[in-house]
Amino acid sequence: MDVSPLASVEIPSLEGTVSPEEWRIRVDLAAAYRLVAYFGWDDLIFTHLSARLPGPEHHFLLNPYNLMFEEVTASSLVKVDMSGLPVDPTPFITNPAGFTIHSAIHMARPDAQAVMHLHTPHGQAVSAHSEGLLPLTQTAMLIREDVAFHDYEGVAVDLDERERLIANIGDKGAMLLRNHGTLAVGETVGEAFLKLYFLERACQAQVLALSAGEAHLNRPPQGAPEVTAEQGKFGLKLAAGALAWPALLRKAYRLDPSFAT
Repeated sequence: MDVSPLASVEIPSLEGTVSPEEWRIRVDLAAAYRLVAYFGWDDLIFTHLSARLPGPEHHFLLNPYNLMFEEVTASSLVKVDMSGLPVDPTPFITNPAGFTIHSAIHMARPDAQAVMHLHTPHGQAVSAHSEGLLPLTQTAMLIREDVAFHDYEGVAVDLDERERLIANIGDKGAMLLRNHGTLAVGETVGEAFLKLYFLERACQAQVLALSAGEAHLNRPPQGAPEVTAEQGKFGLKLAAGALAWPALLRKAYRLDPSFAT
């Protein structure tokens, strides 16, 4: 007996009923959800990956709140307004409160076309470390200077927190939400995903390195973190657009092409 949430919900394909640009963004974002699940970064149905849609209406794509990330498809993504409320009738549940973080950054940063937020154990562990992300690995050094910090204020349901989120992230491309998790933004879904990937891998490596004790760490030579940070400024954007994201899309299709329906 099929008791999955999708069993009783018919999801008509939106391909051909929305603009080609919107459909492309839907496919990219659905792929990102599936890849987050594949890498084991999901937290049941919680956290969000969002993307801005073209046009002056300030509409965004958000996941149905009652679907696992491995179930998300391009057509099941919900179009919401800046408050996180559905624009069109939908059979799915949305979580306007969970959109607080995303809406703040989307509205304040024209370049933040995609915003991704996770609750992984490694990301949470580093977010709780007093020094945050340390320059212990090449992965960390490539993104570390692009990481901001935001102090924990409780579950992010207070709209007043949006002003502080905006002030804290500034023009950075990633953020450690203290005692909470990780976040990345990008001009495209692919760019945001790659920043998130580097941040998560750096956090994982840091937790593993610190497990042996700080006395056993090998710190990089003076000047190396700064050089690597400069390389990361240009390298990550190039890798996302021309190299890594196209490869990740191919992987998503190989894993399960239903995400693009």
